[in-house]
Parts: sequence; C-alpha cells; structure tokens
Amino acid sequence: MTDAPTPAMTLTIAGSEATGGAGAQADLKTFQELGTFGIVALTCIVSFDPKNDWNHRFVPVEAQTIADQIEATFANYDAETLDTVKLGMMGSPVTISTVSEALAQRQSKNVVLDPVLICKGQEPGHALDTDNALKAELLPKATFVTPNHFETEQLSGMTVESLEDLKAAAQEIHRISGAAVLAKGGVRLEGADAVDVFVDENGLEVLSAPKIGEHAVSGAGCSLAAAVAAELSKGAAPLEAARRAKDFVTAGIRQRVVGQTPFDALWQGGLRG
Repeated sequence: MTDAPTPAMTLTIAGSEATGGAGAQADLKTFQELGTFGIVALTCIVSFDPKNDWNHRFVPVEAQTIADQIEATFANYDAETLDTVKLGMMGSPVTISTVSEALAQRQSKNVVLDPVLICKGQEPGHALDTDNALKAELLPKATFVTPNHFETEQLSGMTVESLEDLKAAAQEIHRISGAAVLAKGGVRLEGADAVDVFVDENGLEVLSAPKIGEHAVSGAGCSLAAAVAAELSKGAAPLEAARRAKDFVTAGIRQRVVGQTPFDALWQGGLRG
C-alpha cells in the first residue's frame, strides 16, 4: 500500500470510435493528460467505413451491459472519490433511459453532457426520438453542457449566425437546463477567431483563440467536454474548467493527426508539445 493521495477520478459514458480520434478513446486520453484516473462505460461501437466515404457504422451495446458497466464502476468507488461523469455518444432512446436511471441512483456532483444530437431536421423516426430522449432525460441531469454549433441551435431553438446569436443561444440553454453552458462557435462562425461562449449563474464570458484551419477536427468536441470534466473533478470552478479546456483543445488542434479520413484528428498531447 502507498500513502500517495488518490488521483481525481473521471468516468465517461460514451461510444468507442475505432480510429482513436474521438469518443471514449479521446476521453480517456484527455483524462490521462490532465492528471485524472479515467474510467469508461461503453454505449456503442462506431467504426468508419473506408469503402463508403468513411460513413459511420454503428453497433449499440446492449442496455443491460451498459447498466452493468456503470453498476460495477459506482460500486467500486464511493461518491466522494468518483464525483464526475462525462456523457458522450448514446445513440438510442433505450441507452439514454438506461444511463439516466443509473445517474438518478448516484446523483454525481458533476455531470458534463456533450449533447450528441443526430437528427438534422424534424422528421419522425429513430434520430428524432433519440434527440428528444436526450433533451428530456439527460439535459435536466447535466451540471455542465458543451453543445457544438448545430446542437446549440437545436437545444436553444435559435439560429446562430454571429457571436451575438451564440451568446443569446447559450443563455437560453442555461435558462432551460440550469447547467453551465460552453456553446462552441469554433470554425462555424465567420472571423479570424474560433469563439465559444460560457454562461452560468455568475454571468457570460467569450473564450476566443485564433482559428487553426477552416475545418472542424475529429475529437475536438469529445476532448473539450472531457477536459471540462477532468478539471471539474480536480476542483476547478466551471469557468476556469472551460478556460483550461479551451486551451487544451486549441493546442490539440494545432498538432492534429492526419490519416486517410477526410478529417484530421485532435491530438490530446498538444499541450506537451
């Protein structure tokens, strides 16, 4: 036995992404880089299809298996030791319900939701059902939400075409959810800088960094939410967690990893470089 202190702990409930650029792989690497003990409960397995324009191949993990993973983790660590959960790709209403029930039993101090919305319109069907379930069951449990541009529009019900729009939408999501919000403008908004907007009960702050390229990078959203979770687990206030996460992701985009996919991947070791 050692007298060394127990490291801060972070659990991600998310999907596997086989190339290592996003999903639970990105989360675990982020946790490690930022000095926390990373744990994962897998919700699904995603593998891009190189024979079909690198589109997603999606395989859900059975609901009972998801529940079993979370049960094992929560049984092993008490609520004070493991008080921070990051939520990523869910993929189905049954998965969302399973995770929601598990969270209700634990009531973790920090629940960081990366709200992966998949419905591009209002057409009925699986995608819309999944998004509606996420909004109804997971958003109310979140203490911190990190929507991208599309998700910010969907959650707020507003069109986001400018920084002022992004500010208004972030404030609306905070009003709806009660959670701290880091709404990502990134490369989607015009201008030389990638801007994100943080809002909580203490006010609003714009986080800005010069754009690095004109295209989104795989894993940036996952890593941002994971970095927020890591910093919160170490005791940072929400705004400070947002600032550090922005720096972490900016450095990772600067040292992106290039492969055969039509998009590059963020490297979680960017700050080391």
